Parts: sequence; structure tokens; C-alpha cells
Amino acid sequence: MSLRKQATAGMVWTFAQQFGNQIIGFIISMVLARLLMPEEFGLIGMIAVFVSVGKVLVDSGLTQSLIRTKDPDQGDFSTVFYFNLVTSILIYGIIYFSAPLIASFYEQNILTNIIRLYCIIFIIDAFSTVQRTRMTKRLDFKTQTIVSIPSTILGGVVGLSMAYSGYGVWSLVWSNISSSFLSSIQFWIYSKWTPDLKFSAQKFKDHFNFGYKLMFSSLLEKVFSNIYLIVIGKYFSAGQVGFYTRAETMKQLPVRNISSALGKVTYPLFASIQDDNVRLKRVYKQLMQIVVFVIAPTLIFLAILAEPIFVFLFTEKWLPAVPFFQILCITGILYPIHSYNLNVLKVKGRSDLVLKLSVYKKILTVIGIVIGIQFGIFGLLYAQIILSFLVFFINAYYTEKFINYPAFEQIKDIVPIILLALIGGAAVYGLDQFIIDQTNFIRITLGILLGTLTYLVFSYLIKLDGLVKLVELIRKRN
Repeated sequence: MSLRKQATAGMVWTFAQQFGNQIIGFIISMVLARLLMPEEFGLIGMIAVFVSVGKVLVDSGLTQSLIRTKDPDQGDFSTVFYFNLVTSILIYGIIYFSAPLIASFYEQNILTNIIRLYCIIFIIDAFSTVQRTRMTKRLDFKTQTIVSIPSTILGGVVGLSMAYSGYGVWSLVWSNISSSFLSSIQFWIYSKWTPDLKFSAQKFKDHFNFGYKLMFSSLLEKVFSNIYLIVIGKYFSAGQVGFYTRAETMKQLPVRNISSALGKVTYPLFASIQDDNVRLKRVYKQLMQIVVFVIAPTLIFLAILAEPIFVFLFTEKWLPAVPFFQILCITGILYPIHSYNLNVLKVKGRSDLVLKLSVYKKILTVIGIVIGIQFGIFGLLYAQIILSFLVFFINAYYTEKFINYPAFEQIKDIVPIILLALIGGAAVYGLDQFIIDQTNFIRITLGILLGTLTYLVFSYLIKLDGLVKLVELIRKRN
């Protein structure tokens, strides 16, 4: 199969995986949000940073090194497998004994037992990380989709059953554990790969020398992507954490899933053409325009219709999350571009620069939090908007150096898309004000239909690049 066909097929299956999981997960989450209180979601939000950090430490960037390695052998895969497994046990032990300190920090005693149970996921996931990586390297996203969707469904069934039975926050904990356990089992079955009983110190050294920089970069990324949950959990209430978590989750539904789906394909795709800068720039530009073409109108329409959406999906008890969500939608438009700019550095083997940029960005984040918190929780949110624009220019600096695609050229390529999305958003807002007395379902449905139609018509009339590239991609797939 040609590289183009592999990439296209991979993109289709990763979208199926991401959106299949998220549609199912979203439905489950919607029902759970009706059964549980915001404070219970807030408790899980408080430990998100520790879960994220633990997963990064377990992997240590070695799977990224496997993907980048042109011809890894059984020794490479086995070495990484055993490292991940042993590390997962060590990290779980550290988290287990640190749980009371974390609970004390938030002044929530129940967190001790939640952390000790929830973080068993580290060990469960470590058993299948290499199997998943082998599939990603082969662009076998079809099998990953077949694995992930049943796992999500089972985890959801467990969570809903426990929530109906009155288990509260524990329904969220067991839902995630069940999903990870089934996923790990299936990866072993479908991958048909098992490790040899050997560990190569030299191979470990080779992979770790590349991966540890990505590990530190990812650690910074995970800590600082969850730092708002830490700050809100410390200085505000568990309920506020719950509202913020719900808003962030809603924003990430389109953002992270589209960009993550493309990211799974783009990293190995970029790696395969890493020595052809002209081609790398062309592919990067096309993917960026396609993803922004989809994400920009989606976030703008959702932000405008946030109030009826939250009431319709989650009931009025979640209304305080609406302004959080509307502000976060602004930051979401640039999210995938941040990721793709960093992917260019990864495939060029410059994980040191990924780490360097992460340090600079985190310093800015700390400054933004220190200033923003002076104005309360909304000060923290508006600080994120400013930081998102600053981070874009920081990430794009080396993209210009390596593939001659500077920040202002990237802006020029996406501004027309965003402007047309705003025109569609204006149509949505005007209609919603006119039919504001109608039911939430009617407001949402008519608003999205009008906004989408307006956006597509104007995009077609001016032959917008994002639409043209998307149509070409669909036609080539067919």
C-alpha cells in the first residue's frame, strides 16, 4: 500500500476510533452527569495531574523512540516492554504511599483511597503499551479501533451500573479501571506479539537517550495542562473543579479528538518523510488547514449555543460551567497547531528542542497563573487565551527553521478559515436570539444547521483551501 493510501486509511480509522470512543464516552458521561454531582467529578479532576504524570513516567518517551526507529527488532520491543512494566510498578508504589499527602493538600480525605485504587491503571496499561505502539508504527489503526470501542462500552456499563446503585465517585473510578483492563487484554490478543525473556542495556540506552527529553517535555506538558485543576482545587471548591472539568471536557470533545486522531497518523507519516523538507511542509500545511476547517466553526458554534447545550445535555445544575466553556473554546482553535509544530521537531530528532520550548512555555504559564488568579477563576481562564497565542509563536519558531514555515505564514493560511467560521457564528447568534423562546433542542438544531450551511456556502464560493483539501482527501479515499 502506498504512503498516501496508508495515511488516508489510518486517518479514517483513527477518526472512527476517536469519535466512536468519544460519542460512546460522551453519552455515558452525559448520563453520569445527570446522576452524579459536580463535586464528584471534581474529585476525579483533582487527581488528573497525578494520573497523567504517572503515565508519562511509565512510558518515559520510549514508545515515541520505537515509532521513530526505522527497523526496530524483537530486542527493541522486549526491552521497552520490560522497562515500562517495572517502571509502572515503581510509580504505582510511589503514588500509593503519597496518596495521604495529596489528600491533605486538597483537604479531601476521600482522595487517599481514590488515588490508591485509580492508579492501578498504570500497571494495567503497561502490559499493552508496546502492542499498541507496534500497531501505530504499522499504521494499523483499524485494529486499535476494534479494541478501544468495546473497552469504552464495558467501562461505561460498569460506571452507569454503579452510579445507579448509589456508589457516587467510585462509579467513575471503576469505569476507567474496567475500560483499561479490557483494552489491555484485547491488545495482547489482536497484536499476536509477546516479549522475549531478554533486556538489552544498549537498546535501552539508545531509546532512552531519545525518549527522556520527550519524557521531561511531556511531564511539563501534563503538569501544566492540569495546573488549572490544581490551582482551582486548592483555592476554590470541588464543585468549581467539576464545572471546569466539564467545560474542558466539552471543549476537548472536538478539539483533542480531531487533533489526536490526526496526530496518531501525522507523527509516523511525518517520520517517513522526515528528510524531505519541501514535502513535509506541504503535508503539514494541508493537514493544518483541514483540521482548522473542522475545528474552528465547531468551537464557535458550540460557544454561542453553550447555554441550551448544557441545559439539554446535563440539566441546569451544570449551568455555572457555561462561561468556563465559552472562554476555553477560544483557546481550542490553536490547540492542534501547537501539536503539529512540535511533531516537526520530533521527527527531526530534536527532542532537546521540544524540552527547551516546553520550559519556556511553562514559565509563561506560571506568570499567567500568578497574574490571572488575582482576578479570580475567570482571570485564570482569560490568561489561558493570551498564553495560547504566545505559545503558538514559540512553537512555530523552529518550524520556520526546519521546514521554512514561519508563524505568520501559518496565520495567513488559517485566518480566512476562522473569519468564515465567525460569519457562520454570527448567523447562529442572530437566529438564536430570534428563537430564544423555543425549546433547547430546537435552538441547538436550527442554530447548528444554519451555521454549518452558511459556513459551507461561503467556503465553497471563495474556494477555501481547507474545504478543497478536505474534499480531495474524501475523493481519494473513495
